Amino acid sequence: MPTPDLNTLVVGDEVANAEHLITRDSLVRYAGASGDFNPIHYRDDIAEFVGLPGVLAHGMLTMGIAIQTVVDWAGDPSRVVDYQVRFTRPVVVDPNDGATLTVSAKAAVIEAENQRARIDVIATVDGRTVLGKAQAWVSFA
Repeated sequence: MPTPDLNTLVVGDEVANAEHLITRDSLVRYAGASGDFNPIHYRDDIAEFVGLPGVLAHGMLTMGIAIQTVVDWAGDPSRVVDYQVRFTRPVVVDPNDGATLTVSAKAAVIEAENQRARIDVIATVDGRTVLGKAQAWVSFA
């Protein structure tokens, strides 16, 4: 994918979109990589015991998958100079079907003088937002 051009970017443009399947296997791999072995991320009985609707994806996994859509568009991870989200809804990962995270990224603010743009990230599962106020600043300098 070619490097995006700040001069052709327009506020409101959808710059990227993707769907990502999160499976129970994804959770195990993330737990191993992150060291987060909280059983709510892999044991249905524990999730149910603490009142959750099922096994949940790690918040940071969800956040990381969502920003990857912007990184792919930007062409270089070092271009993403700031990224912030609010976790608004947990991602329940079905043991058989997993959960599909749908990500859309749109240009929200363009600062030509600073050679950067704010990209708003919309992340949903089953049409329901799971990350609120997800915003990434991308540098074009």
